[in-house]
Amino acid sequence: MIAIVRGTSGKFAAAAALALMEEGFRYVEVALTTPDATSAIAEIRANAPPGSLVGAGTVLTVGNVKDVIAAGAQFIVTPAICESVREGARQDIPVVAGALTPSEVHAGMSQGATLIKLFPASLGGPNYLKALRDPFPTVPFIAVGGVGLTEAQSYWNLGALAVGPGGPLVGNAASSGGDLVPLRQRARDYLALARRFQEASARP
Repeated sequence: MIAIVRGTSGKFAAAAALALMEEGFRYVEVALTTPDATSAIAEIRANAPPGSLVGAGTVLTVGNVKDVIAAGAQFIVTPAICESVREGARQDIPVVAGALTPSEVHAGMSQGATLIKLFPASLGGPNYLKALRDPFPTVPFIAVGGVGLTEAQSYWNLGALAVGPGGPLVGNAASSGGDLVPLRQRARDYLALARRFQEASARP
């Protein structure tokens, strides 16, 4: 899972991201729509638990790529096929490229994407992921956009490598300086679901 954090300030986003990492999330993305997002990325990187990776989301331009790498981002996420995909690949940083249509999936992989972010996944739901995987069986997909606990299980069942919960996980309060206790509980719920799925998948 990649947790997606969009905050009303870099300070609040960093606090939410670090709480998620403390609960066990190992991949957290801070959207560049967050004020002072690069400062948040730097703060998270400096304080993240061992083995955790911090990424930057909504990375659109060549300049964005350079800025987030300078801040310490370890992967980038885009909402679409844009110049940042090719630039990220050129800079040798993992790129999760946003795509919806078959043409966009193909373009993203052709431009050097590491993974394809099916976005907004809620538009077509898990069955749309299945339809895409038929012609693209080797493409690693991450489902992002409206992924609650019920949807996460369905996407994994249909072959998603991972899911990217944002609003259903983080909520509005936690990313705006509110109480982090409900956020931590939601994080534990997602992680418990992931563990159950992994255990069930490992059974013969």
